[in-house]
Amino acid sequence: MAAYQLSVQGLKVLLLEAGRDYDPVTETPMFQTPKDAPLRGSGDANKPFGFYDATVDGGWRVPGEPFTTAPGTQFSWWRARMLGGRTNHWGRISLRMGPYDFKPKSRDGLGEDWPLTYEQLAPYYDKTEMLIGVYGGDDDLENTPRSSPGVLQPPPAARTYELLAKHACDGMKIPVIPAHRAVLTRPQDANRLPQKLHPGNALAQRVLKKSMSERMACFYATDCGRGCSIKANFQSTTVLLPPAMYTGNVTLITDAMVREVTVDAQGKASGVHYVDKVTRADHHVTAKVVVLAASACETARIMLNSKSSLFPNGIANGSGLVGKYLMDTVGAGISAQIPKLEGLPPINEDGTAGIHMYMPWWLYGDQKAGKMNFARGYHIEFGGGRGMPGPGIFGGLETYTQGAYGKKFKEEARRYYGSFMYFDGRGEMIPNEDSYCELDPTAVDQWGIPVLRFHWKWSDHETNQALHMVNTFKDIVTQMGGTVQGTVPTDGARAIATGGSIIHEVGTVRMGSDPKKSVLNEFGQAWEVKNLFVTDGASFVSNADKNPTLSILALAWRSCDHLVEELKRGAL
Repeated sequence: MAAYQLSVQGLKVLLLEAGRDYDPVTETPMFQTPKDAPLRGSGDANKPFGFYDATVDGGWRVPGEPFTTAPGTQFSWWRARMLGGRTNHWGRISLRMGPYDFKPKSRDGLGEDWPLTYEQLAPYYDKTEMLIGVYGGDDDLENTPRSSPGVLQPPPAARTYELLAKHACDGMKIPVIPAHRAVLTRPQDANRLPQKLHPGNALAQRVLKKSMSERMACFYATDCGRGCSIKANFQSTTVLLPPAMYTGNVTLITDAMVREVTVDAQGKASGVHYVDKVTRADHHVTAKVVVLAASACETARIMLNSKSSLFPNGIANGSGLVGKYLMDTVGAGISAQIPKLEGLPPINEDGTAGIHMYMPWWLYGDQKAGKMNFARGYHIEFGGGRGMPGPGIFGGLETYTQGAYGKKFKEEARRYYGSFMYFDGRGEMIPNEDSYCELDPTAVDQWGIPVLRFHWKWSDHETNQALHMVNTFKDIVTQMGGTVQGTVPTDGARAIATGGSIIHEVGTVRMGSDPKKSVLNEFGQAWEVKNLFVTDGASFVSNADKNPTLSILALAWRSCDHLVEELKRGAL
């Protein structure tokens, strides 16, 4: 987002990417089926999300680039070493944070408040949704705000299993509403939107019109997780980088592993050192302003490694908070079999290859009244239906058929295909002092750069929340007349997913109103180094249950507007 926003403002941008070049238009396997892939497309240690996952280089294990964990810590760190990074690998679920999410401490006394309000970020949510293309409904629920009229693309129709879940939840007073996802359900208006998003900026309007004209609406072909060669879903490689490159203001260098931000004698950022991963040579480039957007933990790592006489503990780390208050999303889930979905006539349920409906948090009142044993909420993502069959699709079917084979097995497979559903909770984690990353005192990666060591601890708020999730899912399944597969945990510590496994790491370089309690101001600008900005999830003060990507993009746009204004008035 920063490269796009700054380049359309006429600034010259040097974009350094730690991974390889990647072009979804030519590399995305849009129409291949599992039989065309090794292991029928199933995942392994190097491709945990399957052979066709868009993460062509990286994952929880990156050869030659380890991380360590403190004794007793369980934490996994996902890295996408490719152009566009994590925007190539996500569910495209684009939920706005609400008013409560920006002021959590004021509401329940826990964590910290953000230095800005929902109302201040709302215009950037609107613009970001129009820019990248987000579908959704116009529901306006408590702490689940609607977008402005005309901003969202129309949501796709609900599928059979989604309507069945909604019918069950209606009786439980759990709202089920259209999901918000960054997928085009119709072509963008390339004549109107560029003028609306960039009034008075001819360069921005020209390049954005060209880029939007190249995108197609989703035609329900394949899983978004593979990437999208028709540019229907959002990934920065197809939506933000093309118009940025069209400006002629961006120089892109891939396989450039940034290891340090340098400073001049006055303490201003002067540039960065990076390792050319092909030649292994070290380079130094200069810049008037340095913007870090390497993902929350990688940005903290770069800052901690940027030591100098002025910043002996890392650049802009006078508060000692770089690396602190690391957060992930709370996750727990179950799967279930629903007899009402057995034996349905064959229909196409591919849809946008992701959720069409979801359940926002609905118990704010009970939490405010102190009736619950955890302070923050979660939303529910659920799915099912007759998607592309993968390897192991009928594994465990004998539980229901008592061991059918031959013709009877085929009949049972057709009967049960599409009758299974999953329910996953995605909840808020409250930042705590026991969850953070720091430089490992001895370990380095293959480039000689000190690596991160992680410390991690869930509090009772998160484990109690996870237990509430699975019990709620069980009740929904029962209401639907189904049965849960496996055993529902009775201990929240067993129900909750391992830290880092949801791949929503944020925090580590948080913003705030007080330089003693934060690293950045409300614009992602370092308190101690005025020409150093952070535009990824590192700046998050809290981690609401809303998936973070949309908020990262909206905050980045706001930061870039501030950066440009600061340059204009000579403050940088």
